[in-house]
Amino acid sequence: MSMTSVNIGRRPSPITLTDQATTKVADLLAQEGNAELALRVAVRPGGCSGFSYEMFFDSELEDEDIVRSFGHVKVVVDPASAEQLAGATLDYKDGLQGAGFHISNPNATRTCGCGSSFS
Repeated sequence: MSMTSVNIGRRPSPITLTDQATTKVADLLAQEGNAELALRVAVRPGGCSGFSYEMFFDSELEDEDIVRSFGHVKVVVDPASAEQLAGATLDYKDGLQGAGFHISNPNATRTCGCGSSFS
């Protein structure tokens, strides 16, 4: 599984997108028809294990946001979420079972069955 990214700024990338995830996000962004949108990945309190992942398209960036590019996909992470995501990978799987986006996070000590909550 190869991963490509362009690091912008001094901080390491908080999350890496696989080629499959980059392709799927690029397709979804193309459907939105707004070149200003970026994929925002965040960690929020809540979920059955303590924290949950949040992903959405965002056009508003804050000065302290960490921005990285994977191909033509711009990924944005706020500094607090970046600490929780350090070293994480976003992947996309297609098929009958387990289809969708999945985050593999080395900082998660426990995950729940739904796959979107961790501690």
